[in-house]
Amino acid sequence: MNNTNFVVRLATEDDSKFSSTITLEMEESAKARGIGIAKRTPEYITEKMVEGKAVIATTTDGRWVGFCYIESWENSKYVANSGLIVSPEFRRSGVARTIKERIFKLSREKYPDSKIFGLTTGLAVMKINSKLGYKPVTYSELTTDEKFWNGCKSCVNYEILMSKDRKNCLCTSMLYDPNEKKKQ
Repeated sequence: MNNTNFVVRLATEDDSKFSSTITLEMEESAKARGIGIAKRTPEYITEKMVEGKAVIATTTDGRWVGFCYIESWENSKYVANSGLIVSPEFRRSGVARTIKERIFKLSREKYPDSKIFGLTTGLAVMKINSKLGYKPVTYSELTTDEKFWNGCKSCVNYEILMSKDRKNCLCTSMLYDPNEKKKQ
C-alpha cells in the first residue's frame, strides 16, 4: 500500500472514537512482539488529541491507520514522542515514518528548545529516529521526572529497569538535542 492512500494530520477531539482501538492495538502489538509497553488508557489518548499533542493517520475513507502523541517533562525541557502504533493491515507501508516525521515537526513547533526523546525496542523506529537526527543515549541523558518513570510501571520489564536503578532496560533510548543541531 502506498502513502498517498493515507491522511496524516493533527488529531482532534473528533478522533477520540479511535482511542479504544489505539490502546488495544498498542497492547496487542506489544504482546505479539513479546516486549513491554507502558500502557495508556483511552481517556489518556483522548486527552492528547484534545490538547493538540497527537498525530493520527486515517485512510481517505476515514478508517484508523496509525497514531503517535507528545508528552512533555520538566517544564518542557524534555519532550517524548510516544505511543507510535500502526494498524496491522497498514504496517510496512511507510506510514509509520510519515507519522513520526509529523509528530517530530509538531514537537519542534510546540517546543522548539526542548530535547526530544523516545524509548523503543523496534529497529524500524530506531532507523526513523536516526534519520530525524536522534542519537542513541544512556538513560542518564533523559528526563529525571518521576512521573515519566512511573509510566514504566505498567511495562512487563519494569523490574529490570528498577533492578538497574533506571540506568538501562531493554528499550533503546534515543535523543534529539536542538542545541547539538545549532552547534553543527
